[in-house]
Amino acid sequence: MTEAQRKQEIARRRTFAIISHPDAGKTTLTEKLLLYGGAIQLAGSVRARRDSRATTSDWMALEKQRGISVSSTLLQFDYGGCVINLLDTPGHKDFSEDTYRVLTAVDSVIMVIDAAKGIEERTRKLFEICRLRGIPIFTFMNKMDRPALNSLALLDELERVLGIGAFPVTWPLGSGEDFRGVYDRLRHELHLFERTARGQHRAPNQVRGIDDESIRKQIPERIYAPWREEVEILTGAGETFDVAAVMAGQITPVFFGSGITNFGVQLLLDYFVRYGATPQPRISGDTPIPPEHPDFSGFVFKVQANMNPRHRDRLTFVRVCSGTFVKDMIVNDPVSGDPVRLSYPQKLFAQERESVEIAFPGDIVGLVTHKAFPIGATLTSNPSIRYDEIPRFSPEAFAYIRNSGTAKYKQFREGLDQLLQEGVIQSFSSLDAGRATTLLGAVGQLQFDVVMYRLHWCAGLAPAWTGARSRT
Repeated sequence: MTEAQRKQEIARRRTFAIISHPDAGKTTLTEKLLLYGGAIQLAGSVRARRDSRATTSDWMALEKQRGISVSSTLLQFDYGGCVINLLDTPGHKDFSEDTYRVLTAVDSVIMVIDAAKGIEERTRKLFEICRLRGIPIFTFMNKMDRPALNSLALLDELERVLGIGAFPVTWPLGSGEDFRGVYDRLRHELHLFERTARGQHRAPNQVRGIDDESIRKQIPERIYAPWREEVEILTGAGETFDVAAVMAGQITPVFFGSGITNFGVQLLLDYFVRYGATPQPRISGDTPIPPEHPDFSGFVFKVQANMNPRHRDRLTFVRVCSGTFVKDMIVNDPVSGDPVRLSYPQKLFAQERESVEIAFPGDIVGLVTHKAFPIGATLTSNPSIRYDEIPRFSPEAFAYIRNSGTAKYKQFREGLDQLLQEGVIQSFSSLDAGRATTLLGAVGQLQFDVVMYRLHWCAGLAPAWTGARSRT
């Protein structure tokens, strides 16, 4: 492969996370981006009826039962001439450590806001993390098919509360039961949508010019007149879409729509693929390492054990930062310094995997290993490159965990050690507990529910736990 071809491959990558406050519709939007990206043919819903599909990104049985994301999930697919690496993150604060680590591995973010509620607490927190890291943010005002706040008021709140300029790329025509479509302000096209059964298929849409007389015949005057006035107000503001300002984090492109009905999702995806950030340089010490750097480098931002219980393996998630990753390449072990072969690399789509031969900066590679690389470790062919990307967190909740009975104690320790290697819980020595009891610490209480579930579901164990005094 020539250098020009390699640069072209790097420019095709779009690696991003979706963030939101819980229940803003993040996982539903993830599913609909997969639908419009051609990665799936039928969309599910977290709260779908029993005969419907579950979401692709929420693959763990616990996530399907509770209807929430408890672990970040990678979904890789091709769309519009680009390679998409989409990371769906947990919204609940108890899983914030996993979310923050994912944000170290992305180049852009889509921030989902419930249009009926506006800016919420977790939205503000995650936005500040993205701002500190200089990550460009695209905003999707979701749930416009339900009664929503005034669209101009939502823009004002976005600018006032988050302190970032907002440029509405699309503008909604109506809301709630009156939500009929969105107006593309850059192309001057109105997209009128039709609802589909449970939103499982792409929404049929008609495209019209804003002055098309047929619009007045289709849309009641009580909806059309205020919408047209709002469009003229935005046009009169004289703003222009500044891509450089988006990349600098000075403005956020804003899109309106509904993930559940699919309204506006296609426009969000198309504009993101066109204007989303390509792979960005990473800092080694005080030196920026551009993605075009000839030496391979990447860092570990996530470890997941037992994604496939039949194999009892663990997957190490590596963000490729520079050079070219090639199957079976040799790097130095980040702990011992010994040469290690990177075999069995995987391309990931939630729980599904397929072997990959080559990967470029921006890609996320899953390494199947029996010895996990530590979270934050740098893998590189150049020992002078060292990244320090992963934030460290102090636990705020504590619990004692033990194996019920004396059987399977070895399996209990092995299963717990695997979960400890994932870095979302920590283990502490306790002077007042016996050898069979372990004190665990985590950022949030729900992490203990996940530990208990995974020890039972993945390892067939019967663990028991009791709460300890939480940190104040």
